[in-house]
Amino acid sequence: MSIRDDPDRRARELESSDEWEIAVRERAPGAGAHAPARAERHEEIPFHRPAIGDAEIAEVVATLRSGWLTTGPRAVRFEAAFAERLGVPHALAVSTGTAALHLALRAAGVGPGDEVIVPTFTFVATAEAVLYLGARPVLADVDPATGLLLPQEVERRWTARTRAVVPVHLAGAPCDSGTIGAIAHAGGGVVVDDAAHALPARRDGRLVGTIADATAFSFYATKTLTTGEGGMVTTAREDWAETIRVLRLHGMSRDAWKRYSAAGTWAYDVLDVGYKYNLPDVLAALGLVQLARLDELHEARLARVERYRAGLADSDLVELPEEPPGVQSAWHLYVVRLRLDRLRVDRAAVADALRARGIGTSVHFIPLHLHAYYRRTFGTARGDHPGAEALFARCLSLPLYPDLALDDVDRVVDALRDVLEAARR
Repeated sequence: MSIRDDPDRRARELESSDEWEIAVRERAPGAGAHAPARAERHEEIPFHRPAIGDAEIAEVVATLRSGWLTTGPRAVRFEAAFAERLGVPHALAVSTGTAALHLALRAAGVGPGDEVIVPTFTFVATAEAVLYLGARPVLADVDPATGLLLPQEVERRWTARTRAVVPVHLAGAPCDSGTIGAIAHAGGGVVVDDAAHALPARRDGRLVGTIADATAFSFYATKTLTTGEGGMVTTAREDWAETIRVLRLHGMSRDAWKRYSAAGTWAYDVLDVGYKYNLPDVLAALGLVQLARLDELHEARLARVERYRAGLADSDLVELPEEPPGVQSAWHLYVVRLRLDRLRVDRAAVADALRARGIGTSVHFIPLHLHAYYRRTFGTARGDHPGAEALFARCLSLPLYPDLALDDVDRVVDALRDVLEAARR
């Protein structure tokens, strides 16, 4: 593969020099005349560490001792508590966020021959769920400053075959759901929000999960509320909720989980071809405790966001994420944008330099249209979505989680500033 074909080749293969690498080492803590190439450092700062405490451990142990490990009373309690917290009629627990998207789209009637608009700047699961149903994901561009789906892109790409749009509330910041929803409903379609990053987020005072026709949440290990693996669909549509209840467990009748309890029976009916998408009680146990801690966990993230903002606000080499008016972000991720026009290296080289100091980072996301499958299957190419490509080239996700020590936030800030200053043009 040539450098031209690879969107994320290291800058030093093109333009960095030994001089820059030496400068980075010299600016590292403890560096001096006789410092080794890899300077001494404190304990490593991982990109993520789940906020699991004694309460979560105790609830999981209690579940194990109860003898009920798979879907049962704790999963039902988790659904009820989640619905109450968001103020929605229906919350349906499932095995993953991807399963949540898949079931919500199927309940919405998406099928072969349909088109579903999704932003290209997202994780592969968003479009993957569309493909599961034999429909076509129509990739749309995003705002290069936020990564959020542009309403005008939805309007431009809407056709007679469009059945749904799946906005992605990236990094915890909600899209302009009102405008997108109006476009979709005017075209006879529906909105299924991908809110994997967006618990608890608000737009214009409304919680994400209460705005779209259906909303899919993820409880993966890195999320603001985690069950290890897991997801949830929220909706006000009784018919959609009933469809999801049936489909998430092999198409069996809705109370099939009770068949092994004293109140249950061996008899059940199969109503449709379904999936093995149920959430086990041993994971729902984590969710119950994490949900009770949601405000605490969110406040901890906010404190770390403010620490990052205070430490980086005066740098002219990086742009920071902001909350537009009317938006309350969940702050699932802290994604900065490097000022590449002022640097002699690219994002990959900056990430490598931080890794050398023991600081984990990530990139969210490689645009879908740049992946081999989409290029091969749908003929996508570089240049199709310039907003997403511009953001991808310079975005970098810094560590952000409730158990990240504030002193470690300062270490990340100092390291990033040092690395960027060493790379200044």
